[in-house]
Amino acid sequence: MGSLEGRVAIVTGSSRGIGAAIAKGFADEGALVAVHGRDRSALESVVSTIQAAGGRAMPVIAELTSFDEIERAREQIEQALGPVDIVTANAGGSFTPPGPFEEISEEGWRASVDGNLTATFLTIKSFLPGMKARGRGNIITISSAAGRRAHPRSPVPYGAAKAGVELMTQHLAAQVGPSGIRANCIAPETILTERNQDRIPDEQKRSLLDAHPLKRLGTPEDVARSALFLASDASDWITGVVLDVSGGAVMVR
Repeated sequence: MGSLEGRVAIVTGSSRGIGAAIAKGFADEGALVAVHGRDRSALESVVSTIQAAGGRAMPVIAELTSFDEIERAREQIEQALGPVDIVTANAGGSFTPPGPFEEISEEGWRASVDGNLTATFLTIKSFLPGMKARGRGNIITISSAAGRRAHPRSPVPYGAAKAGVELMTQHLAAQVGPSGIRANCIAPETILTERNQDRIPDEQKRSLLDAHPLKRLGTPEDVARSALFLASDASDWITGVVLDVSGGAVMVR
């Protein structure tokens, strides 16, 4: 315990699911956590859970496709908790269903790119100058197995945006390494978040198991443990990596 003691972290999209698990995991290890989202009641629930366990957290509301809103959120965090040491850009999602390429709407394409790639870019853009000035920092982005290989289950705009997150993270790692900053990416496969538990029929869950050599689907805590490793000094010589948290379903050669 205490591997992140005293460090300040923001986890975007942490009012539920993977983000909430990461925020709780960081707090359990001593980090001061900014819990981000747009649903105030959900944010307060995560913050209350962290505080009840003896941790320290604050809620932050911001639209991540607006740089001005992210900047205001950063200033709030710095005033309340201090300069941010760890940025976990988790917020995102799929805004179009799978389907034929030519039937993808322009609106769906732009929503997927903005909600995943642009939001991640703007989040990092806001917090990076302070990290450079201090000569230290840790950035973790969240991609998806959809960005690792083409699959009929994956909407094209979502997969393209997540692949962009991965390459952007590697470009970032190469640029900021000399400034003492690390940047890594996590690419989960099917994760049984609250939403997926309800959305995926039991029969489909059973069929998905066959695609995973470990014969189970992932949990938010599986991703949170990987994020904790990348956020901690245990991974101090690792940067520019895309870590597949996929139960073996994705094996990139």
